[in-house]
Amino acid sequence: MPFLILFIEAFINVLSQALTVAIFARVLLSWMPAKLPWGLGDFLFSITEPILAPIRRALPFAGGMDFSPLIALIGIQIVSSILLRILPPTL
Repeated sequence: MPFLILFIEAFINVLSQALTVAIFARVLLSWMPAKLPWGLGDFLFSITEPILAPIRRALPFAGGMDFSPLIALIGIQIVSSILLRILPPTL
């Protein structure tokens, strides 16, 4: 049982870090558009858009600034922290 809990903790940590890196990469690509090889740009878009689109629809644009990546990063950290606290402690 402790191995399952450790696996779940590791999965939550890796998933939240991967989403964070993907959102950062998408923000950087929006500032300096570049064609990434092997379809990596499309891959980043397909991973981050399901997270960013609902936030974008809910938030009004503030002077043309898109704050959805910031809200998504904060949300990812909050959700992963809550999920990790829910898990029982390992001995």
